[in-house]
Amino acid sequence: MRLDQAINLDDIRILARKALPRIAFDFIDGGVDGEVALERNRAAFERYKLLPRYLVDVEKRHQKVTLFGHDYASPFGISPMGIAGFFRPGADLMLARAAARFELPYMMSSASCDSIEAAMALAPKTTWLQIYGTRDPHITLDLVARAKALGVRVLVMTVDTPVMGKRERNIRNGFRRPMKLTPGVILQGLSRPGWTFRYLAKGGIPMMENWRPYAAPGADANAVADLYGTQTPAPAQTWSIFAEVRKAWDGPLVVKGVMHPADAQKAVSLGADGVMVSNHGGRQLDSAPGSLDMLPVIADALAGRAELIIDSGFRRGSDIAKALCLGAKAAFLGRPAMFGVAAAGEAGAAKVLEIMRQELSLVMGQLGWTDTGCAGAESLIDLMEPRPAARAAPATDQIDANTEIDANTLRKAG
Repeated sequence: MRLDQAINLDDIRILARKALPRIAFDFIDGGVDGEVALERNRAAFERYKLLPRYLVDVEKRHQKVTLFGHDYASPFGISPMGIAGFFRPGADLMLARAAARFELPYMMSSASCDSIEAAMALAPKTTWLQIYGTRDPHITLDLVARAKALGVRVLVMTVDTPVMGKRERNIRNGFRRPMKLTPGVILQGLSRPGWTFRYLAKGGIPMMENWRPYAAPGADANAVADLYGTQTPAPAQTWSIFAEVRKAWDGPLVVKGVMHPADAQKAVSLGADGVMVSNHGGRQLDSAPGSLDMLPVIADALAGRAELIIDSGFRRGSDIAKALCLGAKAAFLGRPAMFGVAAAGEAGAAKVLEIMRQELSLVMGQLGWTDTGCAGAESLIDLMEPRPAARAAPATDQIDANTEIDANTLRKAG
């Protein structure tokens, strides 16, 4: 299968699997422990069904959304993903350019291989920066200062990694520091000559450019990666570091990795402008609920006091529509975007965004939406809600075509 033959994100995953050695593919594809959270993220979407409205003029539809004071062409974007350069050299900048072409937000990971300076030079209007708390808080605050000096629009602080989850596929494959070229890894590389050639041509382990300034002068890629490994995760961090970041950053600030409504409320009380509901794509706590499961709970807890966004498990345009109905302003894609760039570079990333935009447009047409502002509870049925007792329907000649039916009744009708 070629890239131009891919018609959905499952196809993109297949292309990535053919392009990457197992050690690299599994790093992207895997979760933690038994990977139940990966299944739970997808299963959460099946809880909800979309309820279409017909005989609505949907010839003209648009997906525009305003996030933190800036307009974007669609209500989705690209989530932060570390060490993208391991999967394809220059991947971070390819993702940045693809997002800019589609006028979508791209959250660049502070654990990227390309630098935030390089990304902002290419895509200053659509690039956000994601950071972690570090054992040395001066590094975190310096990343904030760099983002501020560059004019980054939105800063995202991930809080769901106090310790690193047990990623069993990585352990089995030997994806750990220091990485060793075992016979098995060498054999995998020989089976994927394209990836191996690019990897070796760039000198092997890619440099984590965002972290190079904090290493000793002349430090090589391995030394910089080791520094990153000693600084993150930072298990002693508390809300105090978030408060320091808020004080240092005068733009929109998002807290990412929130799953508990009390944490969402705490973040907003400390000055967060946005909350990103996320279980880290099932890569941290395998027993955590699906991100979509917690979205309506957190939406109720915040009652509109901050902008809500979400990631983890999004694979279809209908998934995005469901999240919008449950209170999110936008949904973000992680693995699909990385699979796209790994399989076919910037063209692969663009293909992922194109597929999602087309799918969302079709779903909107079916639902009777002319724009994403039409999303709401009246377009959704919750299959887990108790069903009301059956009752006779009114005669058809008693129902006016313009009658609005209570949203709660619709949610319970499934």
